Amino acid sequence: MQDRVVPGSTPPIAVSPNNPCPFLRALVANGYVDGHTVPIPQLCKNIEAASGEQGLKETVVGIKTYGVALGANGYNPLRLIKSATSGADLDELRNGPLDKHGAGSRILDVTAQVHEDEIERLATFGQACNDPSGGTERGLTAKEIDTFMAANLERAGDQARWYYPAMMKGEWPVLLDILGKGEGDARYLSVAEVRTLFVDHRLPDRIIARLPAP
Repeated sequence: MQDRVVPGSTPPIAVSPNNPCPFLRALVANGYVDGHTVPIPQLCKNIEAASGEQGLKETVVGIKTYGVALGANGYNPLRLIKSATSGADLDELRNGPLDKHGAGSRILDVTAQVHEDEIERLATFGQACNDPSGGTERGLTAKEIDTFMAANLERAGDQARWYYPAMMKGEWPVLLDILGKGEGDARYLSVAEVRTLFVDHRLPDRIIARLPAP
């Protein structure tokens, strides 16, 4: 159950290697949700808060989250009933419907080891972006994230499945929506914050300020 963590990383709570989602891993590591079974409404509440959206947009975030979480452990009718009534099992996501088996970024492997070279590869798809708080940093806009995901599929070759592009729309683009800086086409995902998310299981302070107390 315990993570194999990159040196220098000290998550307060161990996270199962069978939870491959970096955002969920950060929520677990910092005590916002349990590492095993989490009621789907609780997941929705945290992700709605993290998004910073209000009103109808916040509701839409919650609906999308519910749909993804409901099927995250499988689409067997009995499993769907269990997910709906008990919650999603975050430490059993590996090899589930959302696992792309090497067709993704490969930043986090099956043993929960972070591969820095894959973060460096991610950075090559980005550019120098203007930080709203001042200065510039390496980041990826929505267009560059699309290029990155397409390259991941091409690299995977025969491992890629026809439905993976649709699955990917719920991953890096969602991270851009939640963690991104700036507005419109200039909105970008900071590579430095991606590294912190994967290696240290830590969310930016501006996101933590939105979340309910762990």
